[in-house]
Amino acid sequence: MSELLAGVDVGTQSVKAGLFSPAGRCVAESAVPLALERRGAGDVEQDPESFVAAAQQAIAACAARAGRPAGAVAAVAVAGQMAGVLGVGADGRAVTPYDSWLDSRCSAELAELAERIGDEVVERTGCPPMVAHAPKIVWWRRRRPEVYERVAKWVVPSAYVAGRFCGLPGRDAYVDWTHLHFTGLAEAATSTWSPFLAGEVGVDLSLLPRIVAPTETVGELTPEAAAACGLRPGTPVAAGLGDTAAGALGAGLVAPGQLLDTAGTAAVLGLSASDYRPDASRTLVSMRGALPDQWVALSYLAGGSLVTWLPQALAGGGGGEGTLAALLGEAGSALSPRRAGRPLFVPHLGGRILPPAAKARGAWVGVDFSHTRGDLARAVLESVAFEYAGFLERALELFPDPAPREVRVIGGGQADALWNRIKASVLGLPYLRLARTSFGCFGAALVAGAAAGLVDDLGAAALAATPVAERYEPDPALHAVYAERLAEYRETAAVLVHEAVPA
Repeated sequence: MSELLAGVDVGTQSVKAGLFSPAGRCVAESAVPLALERRGAGDVEQDPESFVAAAQQAIAACAARAGRPAGAVAAVAVAGQMAGVLGVGADGRAVTPYDSWLDSRCSAELAELAERIGDEVVERTGCPPMVAHAPKIVWWRRRRPEVYERVAKWVVPSAYVAGRFCGLPGRDAYVDWTHLHFTGLAEAATSTWSPFLAGEVGVDLSLLPRIVAPTETVGELTPEAAAACGLRPGTPVAAGLGDTAAGALGAGLVAPGQLLDTAGTAAVLGLSASDYRPDASRTLVSMRGALPDQWVALSYLAGGSLVTWLPQALAGGGGGEGTLAALLGEAGSALSPRRAGRPLFVPHLGGRILPPAAKARGAWVGVDFSHTRGDLARAVLESVAFEYAGFLERALELFPDPAPREVRVIGGGQADALWNRIKASVLGLPYLRLARTSFGCFGAALVAGAAAGLVDDLGAAALAATPVAERYEPDPALHAVYAERLAEYRETAAVLVHEAVPA
């Protein structure tokens, strides 16, 4: 009897896979690294075939570790990085590299679209114009016309891997609805392509794939793919979803008023809601969630990347006392209501993502002779929490009810007790570390289970399978100090961002 569900997460640096029971028990996990091809400033691509090969290797490793017969896996679903795009030909195989979300060659096209139809893009897609699908497609049309002419459909990594698993031709290519905000070409509220936006951008609607629900079955594993994965030929493959949406589902973010902190390389704060309300201030993105009536209002900034940068900035990357652990230890010893004041840190080292301010930069402000490395490191951690406070304030203006009662936290930073304490005290909400690590793969596996008829209620299944491991309560004294410091932070950040914007 088929009893397991396979979830795959196609990331930037690796492809991860996991086998799970419908109740959420992880039977096996595996990861296969990926290579980034950097040929110059802003020129970043990946080989789409490497996604397929790595996904097959990761699933096969899980199948071998599980020690179950190939028929034990009932269904497969793939999640993946969301803002990049690639073109496939009539046979469903890639004719372009994967134009990564890290690739900024389309900056000129982006600026043009933002100036001309930026407000329309926000209103219709729920997302400000960003380095994502529409400007990337325009770049290929303008700069690589000989390649562009070979494209039958433009697709995302999760759909490409699933399509190759099933042997889908180009005409059957698809995109699931969780990606639509990044396309710049969709009417997100109705999950349809926008003739208006496509016309303004100059993209033929025939080049855009069909739009499906994440739980729709798009095909079955071909004999070749099944052999490479160590699974049974004919195993159903669900459409899958974007990695942010998969992580949210896997973390149990399924009801209005729930908050999720994805403490990864990017720090993402998302509020689950029940309807579509685009943010004209461009602070939040409105992403359709995995559930049929779910939306997630989210915003993000560099988070984990700041922490990995700290040893270089404060200790020259050296070992011993200069290690990240030592710095964070010093930051923790400096954390108290008395020392919760200066200095401040503005975290926009590579520009502010939302609201967009690409030329903004970061700084420590208010440093004096009394401050230590621990104070500087603590200020970096606090800056992310202060940004979160702004995100949450705007989210509650759009979605005031029901009021959030706690924050679930996932990602690499979920295990950082100090950061969880700081965030809880700034936001005034308890932080919940969850008893799971593979949230994206688990979210994809739940989608596979729904497609196979083994998961009846996605939301209930996600909540039941993700218990709380640890709870961090806000410190009332710190919360009071941070309430004052938040106003100072906003004034400081506003000056730096304003100075970075040309008059």
